Amino acid sequence: MRVVIGEDEALLREGLTLLLGRAGFDVVGTAADAPALVELAVELAPDLVLTDIRMPPTHTDDGLRAALRIRAGRSGTAVLVLSQHVERRYAVELLADSPDGVGYLLKQRIGDVATFCDDVRRVAEGGTALDPEVVTAMLRRPRPADDPLARLTPRRREVLALIAEGRTNAAIARRLSISEKSVVAHTSGIYDALGLAPDQDDHRRVLAVVRYLSG
Repeated sequence: MRVVIGEDEALLREGLTLLLGRAGFDVVGTAADAPALVELAVELAPDLVLTDIRMPPTHTDDGLRAALRIRAGRSGTAVLVLSQHVERRYAVELLADSPDGVGYLLKQRIGDVATFCDDVRRVAEGGTALDPEVVTAMLRRPRPADDPLARLTPRRREVLALIAEGRTNAAIARRLSISEKSVVAHTSGIYDALGLAPDQDDHRRVLAVVRYLSG
C-alpha cells in the first residue's frame, strides 16, 4: 500500500516513515506543510494520506483541510488524520461526505505499534478507524431527552462504541470477553433502538453507526 505522510515535526515524520515501512507499507513521499501534502497526493496518487491535523502554514487545521481537499479531488484516496487532542467537529467533518477510507486517531495511539498499523491498513482498505476517545466524545455530547441512545444498556453502549471504532464482531467479543453470538444479539438491539436497518457487512454497519453518532 502506497502512503504519503504529512507531518511538520521532522522526528515524528521520520519515525512514522520507518514504522510504516517496517510494517510493509510503501511510504512514497512525505511533506512538512499542507500545500506540499496536497501537491504530493496529486502527483503520487497514494492509497492513503496520513497527516497531522495542525500543519503549516497556519498551524491550525491545515492538515485536515488538505485531507478534505485530497478526498474531494480523488475520492479513491483514503485519509487518516492524527491529532494531539480530541476535537469532535474534526471527526464530523471527515465523516460528513463519506466515511469510507477515513480515520481519526490521537497521536498517542502510535505507541501501540501493532494496533496503529492495523488501523492504518483498515483505513487504506476502505474501512473506518476512530479513536476510542473520539467515539466517547460523540456518545457523550448533549442530545435531546428522547434520544434513542438513552435506551441502550451500558453493555450495548460499549458494543456501540467498539462498532464505531471499526471493530468486527470477533474483535468486540474478545475485548468484552463475551461470545460472538452475544455480540450479534447486542448489535441487533442497537439497530432496533437507533432505527438502523440491519446489515451483515461489518463495514456498512460501522458506517451506519458512525453516521448516527455524527448526526
